[in-house]
Amino acid sequence: MAQLQRLAIAPSQLDNEQILLATEQQHYLGRVLRLHEGDRFIAMDGTGNSWLAVFLGNQAQIVESIVVESELKVPVTLILALPKGNGFDEVVRCCTEIGVSCIVPALSDRTLLQPSPQKLERWRRIAKEAAEQSERSIVPTVLEPIPLNQALAAATAKYLYFCVARRNEPHLHTLLSPSTTAEIAIAIGPEGGWTTQEIENAIAAGFQLVSLGNRVLRAVTAPIVAMSLVSAAFDG
Repeated sequence: MAQLQRLAIAPSQLDNEQILLATEQQHYLGRVLRLHEGDRFIAMDGTGNSWLAVFLGNQAQIVESIVVESELKVPVTLILALPKGNGFDEVVRCCTEIGVSCIVPALSDRTLLQPSPQKLERWRRIAKEAAEQSERSIVPTVLEPIPLNQALAAATAKYLYFCVARRNEPHLHTLLSPSTTAEIAIAIGPEGGWTTQEIENAIAAGFQLVSLGNRVLRAVTAPIVAMSLVSAAFDG
């Protein structure tokens, strides 16, 4: 199935063995990807189901169900304090490519601006496009921004890690065991780092403090480093 283009669809677009394509999807397949009627592509519903399909213009015909094995062995949730500017776009894109399962934008004490609903729509679109490009079988969930304390309290992963700088904490890579398949949640702070109170709240919520190394990373770099460590431990 190498070289075939990917398209993320909604489950509601499935009608028996047909895929009802939205106008923008028809444009994407025909004009952007330059597929012709009769060409094949891979449709994915973003939850792990994929199909080989034939492009027919305003719809597609499912040929067969296929298995796409491109996911990490463990689900990973990133709780990310929102950085300033548009840096979060690149975080969503890169972490999706590396294998994140869920992104929780968090409003920390040092978050400057409340993101608009348009920002959330943009992040979800970026995640979908990055999942298609990187040939994943799922599209990561990007949740609505919530206060950090709510994000910490809602974390249900077995392994909870809270990344901090300038402290003598164990490195994240030393704690990742390839033998586990249990979910991981990693929280990463904003510019200027977490406040002392936020760190205390994380410990109280059951998170283990961890380091990403001896260097102080930018808020948009740290999530990519964390996901790369997870990928190195659990990919393949």
